[in-house]
Amino acid sequence: MPNPERVKKIKKVAVQRQQGVVILEDITDPHNAAAVLRSCEAFGIQRVCFVFDREKRFNPRKIGKAVSASANKWLDFEIYASAEECFKKLKRQGYEIFATVLDEQARSIFESRLTWPKTALVFGNEHRGLSPEAVGLADFRVYVPMQGFVQSLNLSVTAAVCLYEMRRQRQAAKTKCALGAKERRALISKWKKL
Repeated sequence: MPNPERVKKIKKVAVQRQQGVVILEDITDPHNAAAVLRSCEAFGIQRVCFVFDREKRFNPRKIGKAVSASANKWLDFEIYASAEECFKKLKRQGYEIFATVLDEQARSIFESRLTWPKTALVFGNEHRGLSPEAVGLADFRVYVPMQGFVQSLNLSVTAAVCLYEMRRQRQAAKTKCALGAKERRALISKWKKL
């Protein structure tokens, strides 16, 4: 029988989980992915999709427990062989896909509307960024504006900034993005066994 305080905490966290997806495409370093998972868990995003097209696959359940603060044990993962496969599934489910890029056609993350419950944020390889396929299939292109000499932040910091901004916008707009009761019950049941 689980500890009552633990069950109380599990229920509190489940209520705060929100709809939305983070997609990581061809991440090279599992530790970078683990740092992103920590931000997903902290900001209440339950679902993370990994696309391994060009890079070697790794199991998100078995990476960087220290870096992720064991966030990977609380999250749900899906693995895809291509951005097209992943994006098609998400679009069928009603998701709007935001690709993080450095290009002139992108819009600042702070000026982008991230309040839609079915928002997917896509982050690319540490060196190459997103593939042309992923950028072309996305609904929107966004970037984090820089005010210094550097052009970009590292992967995990970019993800944290974007997730924070999405959460901030949703709270300000009072958008109802919580998971449904059935999904919450399933999470609570699963987490009690961990």
